[in-house]
Parts: sequence; structure tokens; C-alpha cells
Amino acid sequence: QVQLVESGGGLVQAGGSLRLSCAASGRDISNVAMGWFRQAPGQGREFVAAINWSGGYTQYTNSVKGRVTISRDNAENTVTLQMISLKPEDTAVYYCAAVSVIFGSIYTREGDYSYWGQGTQVTVSS
Repeated sequence: QVQLVESGGGLVQAGGSLRLSCAASGRDISNVAMGWFRQAPGQGREFVAAINWSGGYTQYTNSVKGRVTISRDNAENTVTLQMISLKPEDTAVYYCAAVSVIFGSIYTREGDYSYWGQGTQVTVSS
């Protein structure tokens, strides 16, 4: 079992930055692939970014490329989502997700993930 707790959300003006953190507990996450998803009001949950177990591979949805960086610290059991140049359309609840892996795979589909945090609200004002 992996428990995930997100933090770092808040209200920011367009063009601003936020750094979201996901703290994992319950087990060592060194063989766990991680991802960030978001859900805007009235919409489904969408993929934002993912990182493989070592941190050597990352993937982003097109709308955030160049503005968002996912990283991880396996020693600290944390995953971070650094977001810059935020836009009002980035407003959503952001969720951290995890899945145990055998190989160094990376996952972008919601259904691939086994563990989810409760989410942290990000609001970008225009």
C-alpha cells in the first residue's frame, strides 16, 4: 500500500508559479512509477505528467510542455510538480498517483494507477 498526500496548491495570478509536492508513505517508492493528473470543474480527470521509477524518463501532456517539470526524490519519497507561466485553464484539483512497477515503465492513463492522493486545489486568476 502507498499513501499519497499532495500539498502546495493555492491561488495564483496568471503568469505565476506553483510547486506541488506529493509525499508518499507506506513503502519505498523507488520501484513505483508516479504521475500527476488534474480535474477541472465539470470535467474528467486528465493526465498532466508522469515519471518513471528512476526519474530518468518523464512525459507531459501537450498543454503543459515547457511550463511544467515533474521530478522525484526517492530518498525522500517525494514527487514534485513545478509549474510556471500558469494560465487560468490550469485551474483544477491536482492529484498525485502511483503504481508499482517491475520494469522502468511510465504511465499516462488514469486506469494504470493503483494509488491516489486526495488532491490539492490550484486556482489561477486572470
